[in-house]
Amino acid sequence: MDIQLAQCFIAVDDHDKALAFYRDVLGFEVRSDVGFEGMRWVTVGSPSQPDVEIVLEPPLAHPNSSPADKEVMAELLAKGLLRGVIFRTDDCDAAFERIRAAGGEVLQEPIDQPYGVRDCAFRDPSGNMLRFNQPLKK
Repeated sequence: MDIQLAQCFIAVDDHDKALAFYRDVLGFEVRSDVGFEGMRWVTVGSPSQPDVEIVLEPPLAHPNSSPADKEVMAELLAKGLLRGVIFRTDDCDAAFERIRAAGGEVLQEPIDQPYGVRDCAFRDPSGNMLRFNQPLKK
């Protein structure tokens, strides 16, 4: 039996701003952009990983969530307190320069970490922290 990651979710407050970042800055493909019953379902993914998608969704997309819960999640997103994702790259420094040159909000410049990667971090337009790491050579 093999179990693989197919999709993960990133909360966004504006799909168009998020698409501009994930597609135009990171170079991801837009795999779907579908409206359904007042919701918008957008998936993106790396061209080198056709089986893995990131779903860009509102902070609390559950149809039964209360307005109060949605407000709390939107506030947490705005504060950058929701978890993002970690991307792997073969050149952390080149990724850093490309994202910074495109206007990405830098949280951390590339550094060698004691746990075996060189990584850097940015915030996406919604406030999510995204890390980009490259395994250190042994």
